[in-house]
Amino acid sequence: MSAKHKILVVDDEDDVAQLIRQKFRREIRDGKYEFVFAQNGKEALARLDENPDVEVVLSDINMPEMDGLTLLQKINEAHPLLKTVIISAYGDMPNIRTAMNRGAFDFITKPLDFNDLEQTLQKTIRFSEQLRETVRAVQENNILKMYVDESVLRFMCCQEFESSLLVNETIEATIAFIDICGFTAISEREPPDVVVRLLNKYFDIIVKAIIAEGGSVDKFMGDAVLAAFKGDEHLVRAIRAALSVNANIQSMKDTLSDAQTFLPKLSIGINTGEVISGNIGSDTLRRFDFTVIGDVVNTAQRLQSVAQPGQILINQATYEKAAARFQCRKVGEVTLKNKANPVVLWEVLG
Repeated sequence: MSAKHKILVVDDEDDVAQLIRQKFRREIRDGKYEFVFAQNGKEALARLDENPDVEVVLSDINMPEMDGLTLLQKINEAHPLLKTVIISAYGDMPNIRTAMNRGAFDFITKPLDFNDLEQTLQKTIRFSEQLRETVRAVQENNILKMYVDESVLRFMCCQEFESSLLVNETIEATIAFIDICGFTAISEREPPDVVVRLLNKYFDIIVKAIIAEGGSVDKFMGDAVLAAFKGDEHLVRAIRAALSVNANIQSMKDTLSDAQTFLPKLSIGINTGEVISGNIGSDTLRRFDFTVIGDVVNTAQRLQSVAQPGQILINQATYEKAAARFQCRKVGEVTLKNKANPVVLWEVLG
């Protein structure tokens, strides 16, 4: 941590500020740390407005005008990415538990152990940097900005989003892999502006159908879309979205640069079951995708790869869950890539 890190210390005891300046005088001189001080929660909020680059708050609990627990709540509301370490006296466990429940990152006790304080600061700063880098990477994603509305972007800056970045879990979900048939050939012979215009046009229709059924776009992969549906009736909603987008795309007709007509069609694979949902990527690049992985995802892609233009394919297990709600036609047994045994496939008709 060679860059300067700004830390706000909130304590009504004057000797705390003097001790910190004395104990960290070398780090302050070397430009490692810069400390800002406040004597109560009300003054601390003013200091945060004046110093938006503060990375960590060290706050006492018992202070006049505004105590540390109230300050913690205010910080979480106004500065959700800012991490607070609570300073507390021994025997103050009820307040410590309240602070942790209100989102305190850690706590240290008085009298201050400055070795412990230094280690706690380093840990908190590292976590804050990683969190901010991850949020920045997501916010800089141009596709996300294109398709996510303002309310979701506001959610990205709140505490729930911070927490969700750290959650890795196994969940029940339905995965839809949607590919635009024949688009690779178009991309090889059409001018770039035509390719991008058409691809964005089709993607927009696909995304609208996914969002309308409460799904999310996991990623764009060339001329294909990987979508995930979670929550109540996720399979039903995924199939409805697939039927809707299939009908919308097949009704379109576009003219290419050589005056030929392009009639777009989709091939879609749908699979349902347990998937791993987590933040996956490279710590070196500080780039992560909050994505879904597992056999259910891979099988959905395999199903799409054998689907004909205009087809929505599901396997036997998915068919048994969907048969009561949708009209399907048995396609027969097909050998899928990396599958030892043939798989019985069904086409969803309506």
